[in-house]
Amino acid sequence: SAGKFSFSSVMKSSGGDDKQVAVGRQVTTNQVFTGTRFVDAQGEVLMNRRLGEFDSFCSIIRMTKTLHFDCLSGISGDMTLGALIDLGVSVDQIQQGLQSLNLPDLKLRTEEVKKCGFRAVQIHIDHPPEKAHRHLHHIDAMIDEATEINESAKALAKKIFLCVGEAEAKVHGCSLRKVHFHEVGAIDSIADIVGVAIAIDALDIEHATS
Repeated sequence: SAGKFSFSSVMKSSGGDDKQVAVGRQVTTNQVFTGTRFVDAQGEVLMNRRLGEFDSFCSIIRMTKTLHFDCLSGISGDMTLGALIDLGVSVDQIQQGLQSLNLPDLKLRTEEVKKCGFRAVQIHIDHPPEKAHRHLHHIDAMIDEATEINESAKALAKKIFLCVGEAEAKVHGCSLRKVHFHEVGAIDSIADIVGVAIAIDALDIEHATS
């Protein structure tokens, strides 16, 4: 019997233009694969390739990674970090990065739990108690001085803290520099946000949707 199967995904070329890769497969008793057709967003054919030539074309294209959040009631920082660790990010890599924030006593523990019938990774941040309340520039300095976090992860973490700081400044009617972080400036919240930045960078995620 004869049948058809089609598959499409979006890839990005090295030049930055989005390309749609359309793979057509005609299944018959005599022929299994007809070839690969690369088309742009308008459906114009860019090139045709046989199956054996696909690998060489892949050298000039790469698939982008998108992180999608399907959470109707929101998600906390520790839940986000646990989910990213469950995707395969090394706990040791995250802990080393967090300890380099001049937090040598910080320990990151994970535990597999079940919530409402679903398995999940729950994280625990162990650190001696403190009463320090930090301003944004204090947190930025901690991130800048971290030796085990690469620059792209540092930039993402600082961007997240900046968004939080701008929201706090608007709510309290003060300048960004005078924003006094309370819960967000605590060790566990810093670990959540910076840990998420490290994990997203490690997974090479470029986009996030919800």
